[in-house]
Amino acid sequence: MIIRIADSNDIKLFMQIRLEMLSEVNALPPGYIFSDEILKCSEEYFTNGDHTTVLAFNDDNVVIGCATICYINVMPTFSHPTGKRAHLMNVYTDQAYRRQGIALRMMKILIDEAKEKGVTEISLDATKEGRALYKKLDFTDSDECMVLNLN
Repeated sequence: MIIRIADSNDIKLFMQIRLEMLSEVNALPPGYIFSDEILKCSEEYFTNGDHTTVLAFNDDNVVIGCATICYINVMPTFSHPTGKRAHLMNVYTDQAYRRQGIALRMMKILIDEAKEKGVTEISLDATKEGRALYKKLDFTDSDECMVLNLN
């Protein structure tokens, strides 16, 4: 098992595992065709965005997991004096490899990096299945956030 930070040469692997994750999380039918917009924007963000993505590989060097942390700079606040925040997403492990600590290892790499960068808050959107992992890492539910969805 190898877990490593992805680089620009990994875009095809990233897109493969990300689309697998999106299909599962959104209960999409087999063979679902993603829009050109989501494909193009995902590739652009992977190439140019302020993020770190880690990929997990099995012993046959097949990608079996991913996790991404996106860095966000906002105006500093009293509780976040640096204004450095992050959002964790795309945390996914292929079904055959779940419950082996892979997602935990990927997340620890990203959380450690965020700490080194001075991030004061990491948010994420949790599925029901992921909540136990996030609680193990000391994530808590928040009453602070409200969202206006513009799409």
